[in-house]
Amino acid sequence: MRIDAHQHYWKLGRGDYGWLTPDVPVLYRDYLPEDLEPSLSRHEIGGTIVVQAAQTHAETDFLLELAERCASVAGVVGWLDFGDPAWPEALKRFQASPKFAGIRLMIQEMSDPREALQPHIINALRRFAEDRLPVDLLAVSHQLPAVMELLELVPGLHAVIDHLCKPQIAAGVFEPWAEQMKEIARRHPGTSCKLSGMVTEADHAGWKPDDFTAYVRHIAECFGPSRVMFGSDWPVCLLAADYGQVVSVLERALPESFGEAERARLFGGNAAAFYKLNGAER
Repeated sequence: MRIDAHQHYWKLGRGDYGWLTPDVPVLYRDYLPEDLEPSLSRHEIGGTIVVQAAQTHAETDFLLELAERCASVAGVVGWLDFGDPAWPEALKRFQASPKFAGIRLMIQEMSDPREALQPHIINALRRFAEDRLPVDLLAVSHQLPAVMELLELVPGLHAVIDHLCKPQIAAGVFEPWAEQMKEIARRHPGTSCKLSGMVTEADHAGWKPDDFTAYVRHIAECFGPSRVMFGSDWPVCLLAADYGQVVSVLERALPESFGEAERARLFGGNAAAFYKLNGAER
């Protein structure tokens, strides 16, 4: 089954999406499964991983309830407030849902990325490593030193880096991002990377398909065909491209060595294994 390993749904009336504002009209509206279904059908995507877009336990509950009613949602990556001593109870509640797939750590939203290295967060992540609970890491390229330190402090973390760790594609910046991602791939064989979120790191109005080739091929070379996943980042991608363009950008940028088997892993097999969908695990 082809899987989109990274997309979002939201309902503005819930009131916990403070980052969504009227000055970005393309995103300032509800986005629900019926809005995405035509694109999934057109590109033969049989399931998706819905990722949290608000830093509240309530939103994760909302997504899990939505998933129960939507066959195309294969899994939900939620959020935990590690500053709340009761977070284990929230996790237990999430895990009661068969569609719960993991947790996302929002390093991107931290004023200092080293906040992610606080003992209470590291201790929680070590527990997740023992349980092999999937963890998405959302960070920006300049935060990579903190991401690298976190992975050293939590050996064996079952982690995936979202959006290639957001390199500065619009500015054409390649280093030190490239060397840092290579080092992560080498030192942490249990870590994967999502080939997602690229168009919004490029020039929204003037990007060209070739803008992404070096970044995609570098990640493919470093992580290999078994540790990369396709993600649309829909509807955030609509700031710069529609669903079909996102798919086309990735397909065009892939190395020639990616044949049918490698593409099957990228577009589904790796996500199914990483998120343990239907009991699968690498």
